[in-house]
Amino acid sequence: MAEAVKVIAANRKAYHEYFVLEKIEAGISLAGTEVKSIRMGHCSIKESYVSISHDEAVICGMNISPYEKGNIFNRDPVRDRKLLMHKSEVRRLGQKIREKGLTLVPLQVYLKGSLVKVEVGLVKGKKLYDKRDAIAEHDAKREAEREMKSRRFDD
Repeated sequence: MAEAVKVIAANRKAYHEYFVLEKIEAGISLAGTEVKSIRMGHCSIKESYVSISHDEAVICGMNISPYEKGNIFNRDPVRDRKLLMHKSEVRRLGQKIREKGLTLVPLQVYLKGSLVKVEVGLVKGKKLYDKRDAIAEHDAKREAEREMKSRRFDD
């Protein structure tokens, strides 16, 4: 039986700015009030990135708004949080980042059952002409769909 997945935050801009080469699912180390805040949907990963140091993956810049009923138990909203991944996987990703000039970017935060997961993407930056091509392709696809829709209603 598949577990229900509820997407909390998605980084759509990452798909525009980067080529996503590989996607990795990771857990995230959170405090209790942070989990409650995420369940309410108060999470943003727009300005965040993942860094690797000392065989640990850390997500930086992820904003989790303070839980309104958490008072003294609330943590700093943009503190660095450890990602829960196998050490061999972290080493492999760290090696790729150093060699090829790639980077790690969080693509989405979601609830998988009762757990909070982060989908991290191994990405390579797009050049300006790549972005223009992607926009032109998207516009052409949208125009074709609009044309098909109008033909369907004309019949």
